[in-house]
This record gives sequence, C-alpha cells and structure tokens, in this order.
Amino acid sequence: METNNVKQIHDFGQSIWLDFIDRKIMNTGELQELIDKDGVRGITSNPAIFEKAISSSSDYDADISQLAQRNLSNEDLFYTLAVSDIKRAADIFWPTYNDGDVVGADGYVSLEVSPFLARDTDGTIAQALKLWKTVERNNVMIKIPGTAQGLPAIQHCISEGLNINVTLLFSLERYEAVTNAYITGLEMRDQAGLPIDKISSVASFFLSRIDTLIDPMLAEKGLADLKGEVAIASAKKAYEIYKRVFNSDRFLKLAAKGATPQRLLWASTGSKDPSFSDVKYLEALIGPKTVNTVPMDALVAFRDHGVAADRLEDDLDKATQTLQRLADAGIDLAALTQQLEDEGIEKFNTPYQKLLDAIETQRTKALA
Repeated sequence: METNNVKQIHDFGQSIWLDFIDRKIMNTGELQELIDKDGVRGITSNPAIFEKAISSSSDYDADISQLAQRNLSNEDLFYTLAVSDIKRAADIFWPTYNDGDVVGADGYVSLEVSPFLARDTDGTIAQALKLWKTVERNNVMIKIPGTAQGLPAIQHCISEGLNINVTLLFSLERYEAVTNAYITGLEMRDQAGLPIDKISSVASFFLSRIDTLIDPMLAEKGLADLKGEVAIASAKKAYEIYKRVFNSDRFLKLAAKGATPQRLLWASTGSKDPSFSDVKYLEALIGPKTVNTVPMDALVAFRDHGVAADRLEDDLDKATQTLQRLADAGIDLAALTQQLEDEGIEKFNTPYQKLLDAIETQRTKALA
C-alpha cells in the first residue's frame, strides 16, 4: 500500500485541516477524497477564502439571484450563502467528528465573524451567538480574532458553550491571554453548573507573515542567519506556553470535569518566500496535540515530498536564543506583531468589502 506523506503527520499526533472551502470541492467529491486519502480532519474558512470562492465561479449566482428577492442586507445575504456551505462541510466531516476514542477530537469546520467586528466586543459576541444558532452543528467552530477586544468575546462565547477558533494570533503575550480567556470561560460555565466536556477550541498562531515582515530587517542588524527562523522559534515558544498552561492545577481541575485543552493551530503555513522550501513550516512544527491548517498548494507539496517527523520540541534552546537575539538587536517583536495584527485585519477587511460589493452588483442585476 502506498504511503501518504500527509497522512503520516497524524502518526505524530497532529491534525491536518484544510485552509480552503468552496462548493466545487464538495460537489466533485474532492473534499471527501482529501479526507479518505490524506486524512484531512477539518476545514477552515475566512472572508478572503469566501470572496475568492464566490467571485471566481458561477456556483453561487443562482442562489444570489434568488436571495436578492428577499429584503436582506449584503452581509446577511453573504452569511446565508456561507452558512449553507459550512453546514454541508460539517456534515461531510461529521463521521470524522465521531471517529476515534474521543468524540469531538476533530472534524471541525470554521466560520468567521465579520472582520469589520475585529475591534468590537459586543458586536462580535452578538454575531458569534447568531451564527452558532444558525449553523446548528456541534462540529462547527466560530472564528473570532484574538484582538484585545476579541478576548472578552472569546471568554463569553466559551461560557455560552460555543466552539471557538481564535484567529489572527502573532504574539506570545496575546496567545497566553487567549488561553486565559478560554479557561476563564470554562470556569464561568462550570460555576453556572453547565457542562464543559463538549467544548472545543483552537488558538491559531500565524507563521509565515512573521518572517515576511521581519526577514528584511535581519541583515542590517547582523542577524542574516536568522532568516526564516523567527516564526518557527515563536511557535516553539508558544507550545511551551501551551504545555505549561494546560498542565497547570487551574486547568487540571477543569480537565477532571471533562474539559479539553485549547489546541494550538499553525496558520499561514504556506511559504511566501520562494527561497524557502514550500513545506518549511509544515515540516518544522509537527508535534502532538496540535493542528496545522494547510492551504491546498502546501498540502499537495507535502503529499509529494514532505517528510513527517516529530520536530516541534527540537532545538528549544535555539528558539529561546533566536528571540533573545532579536531583542538584543533592538528589534521590538511586540510592536511588530501588533503591526501584523493590524495588517491582518485589513487583509480580511479588503476582500470582505470586495465580496459585499460583488454581491451588491449581482443582486442589482437580478432585480433589474
């Protein structure tokens, strides 16, 4: 039997989720094939992915024309389309969700709140609760950006029993704050006498964008040897935080009642620098109880020539030294990761507005 490089990653305790969704991969059976052949165990979406799916195909035209007859805002029309896709994908992943010793270990499909709400706590909570109720699937995660304003929203939604994918994380300090929001949400729910054993969450740590921003600064600081190393070093340090937090007495009290750790998820794992291996970020961060959400081209590349091995905790001393050398050279990682968060919000706002504009054009045409 032919070995599959992607499927082998699961042997080391990491789940591979696909960072892509459209109707074509569901209609053609390609998504089911990725589950069967590559062992893909979940799927994530974001505004940019949906913008590409809806704007670059005619698969949604009939639905948009039909929905245009109803008195919906462009955003409500979009979410009607998105929820339909998310429900269908969740049903495809339902056997994965129910597979294995622990029901709900995987099989999740992620739907993101509007990027326009990234700095709006109350708006995020309201939309997250609405989407959760509308989707009606236990194997859906609502994506909330891990901004300062997102933290209380994450905490509240966990206390309400939602599965949450915390997205757009770049800094270690913010990541640790996210773990606190998750645990506090569980504690609030437990204190209310509500079950905490069916809630799942991931914290999505973005990688390649860190190197894309910092690498050009390194040579002038005499740190050219650190090119392509800062994101991986940050991820390894994040995993240290994960192990410390979720082995703490505070969390273990919740674990005794069925709570599960909030897994780290590696995002932005496609290599953006052509001088890097196209499987660089996938190979470097394979390790137990983690998730990697992989763009389609990176998945295909790993299937072809990726080498699966448990590397996440290799060279931890080197990771510590890498971040220390940045600080010693006057590179302010905290300021740069805040810049990345701000840019990340804008990178979702722009395609989201483009998507709403495209929907407006099509509904105008349908109503003409």
